[in-house]
Amino acid sequence: MEQRALEHGYGVEERLQSGECALEVSGLTVTYGEKPALVGVAAQIPSGSMTAIIGPNGAGKSTLLKAALGVVPKSSGTVRVFGEALSRQMHRLAYVPQRASVDWDFPTRVIDVVLMGMYRELGLLRPVRRWHREKALACLQRVDMADFASRQIGQLSGGQQQRVFLARALAQSADLYLLDEPFAGVDAATERAIIDVLKSLQAERRTVVCVHHDLTTVPDYFDRVLFINVRKVAEGSIATTFTAENLQKTYGGRLATTHIDQLRTAV
Repeated sequence: MEQRALEHGYGVEERLQSGECALEVSGLTVTYGEKPALVGVAAQIPSGSMTAIIGPNGAGKSTLLKAALGVVPKSSGTVRVFGEALSRQMHRLAYVPQRASVDWDFPTRVIDVVLMGMYRELGLLRPVRRWHREKALACLQRVDMADFASRQIGQLSGGQQQRVFLARALAQSADLYLLDEPFAGVDAATERAIIDVLKSLQAERRTVVCVHHDLTTVPDYFDRVLFINVRKVAEGSIATTFTAENLQKTYGGRLATTHIDQLRTAV
């Protein structure tokens, strides 16, 4: 297990030191009314890495992604994507929201959901051509959902819906993928299918950032981790950062000591 963790960190930190940063936030503060959701968070996500954002409920994990995307306004701080302002690099980002935040009763077919990922190519008035549909079907094939292309999205199971939204993100041909709890509420087969796709994206030198809640799978799924609890607690490779000490700092009494011991053994 120790050797596996060391391998996770190899190469990624070197890219960070050389300046290959896919996403950088500095001094990021977000408030909802008078309540702070994030305070002064700074993070650097190396290009080509797979990073888990972890922390307790209400820690600001989802808010961090949304603020990085400009979906929620920030009170202060900066966001840079591949070294440039967010506004200049939006075409290089893809986002998969929490499944619970989507209106699944909206009457649309699976393939149309995936085609929505190509809105920059299609625009508002351009016709959908055969190659657009072929690309959408290829993305569905990649998540094992091509046979459901004509199905209404609301007729699918939760795991199937999550796969379709991942296919929509794939259709954007992005360089940076931001996913908000992509494994929440899905079956084991879907979780395996999703992580296989994400790892294939990393093999293509894409960058993946996931809000994640299952601590036991962090060492297997990711090579870097960002601990937050309103403020940043720690950030770095799995080998150096996914430690019992940082877990305790982030979760405090919410995490049983026995569970921390199990995680220490796993890493």
